[in-house]
Amino acid sequence: MTQTHPNPVAIVTGAGRGIGRAIALALAREGYSLAIASRSRDELEQTRRLTGLPADRALIVLIDLAEQDAAEMLFEATIDCFDRIDVLVNNAGWAPARTSILKMVDADTHRVLDVNLRTPIALSRLVARRMAEAGAGAIVNIASTAATNSPAGEAVYAAAKAGIVAFTRAAFADLREYGIKVSVIIPGLVDTALIPASKRLDRSMMLAPDDVASAVVAIVKSPAHSCPVEIVLHPQRAPERNR
Repeated sequence: MTQTHPNPVAIVTGAGRGIGRAIALALAREGYSLAIASRSRDELEQTRRLTGLPADRALIVLIDLAEQDAAEMLFEATIDCFDRIDVLVNNAGWAPARTSILKMVDADTHRVLDVNLRTPIALSRLVARRMAEAGAGAIVNIASTAATNSPAGEAVYAAAKAGIVAFTRAAFADLREYGIKVSVIIPGLVDTALIPASKRLDRSMMLAPDDVASAVVAIVKSPAHSCPVEIVLHPQRAPERNR
């Protein structure tokens, strides 16, 4: 029988770069062991090196969250390694280049919904059962202001992110009696490689990945009797457009 890991354990999806990497590093500094997941081993290895955690405290899980059984595979790998899950951060996201629904292909539609909504829900349900037995835990979902702004060319992505916001609110109501925090962070523009270079955007006025990571830490460290269910993050000033 696997001995329960002595440190608190967090799953972070999309941990190979950007926001996910920043979250992984922040949780490592807080004393968490990690199960870090993405499709790139090289990126995950770099994240693990940056955390400074030994291999027995940083599990790398190569996984495509669009696969039907991805949630079960990640959950089982984490339990097999650590025998506990204290925090889940559903950070991974995917969207194609902005495309009208008139031109969006079925494969892209399915992938957007799988990565941004279906798998996070499935993974949340799995870890919630484990957390309910322990009487504590935190599930943090990373959404996007696209959920409310609903820009042209992002109809399916916006729907998925709006869905994860609604899921968070309802899941909090379901799980609060078990001592489980369920929160969603809704950031504005974050300066990552996912936003292409543009002379029209002042990147210095975007959020940094560390800003989102700080919000995750604030949630997991919040008092047991309170839960910040929804956090909306914006840069101090909106990105300026050059004229």
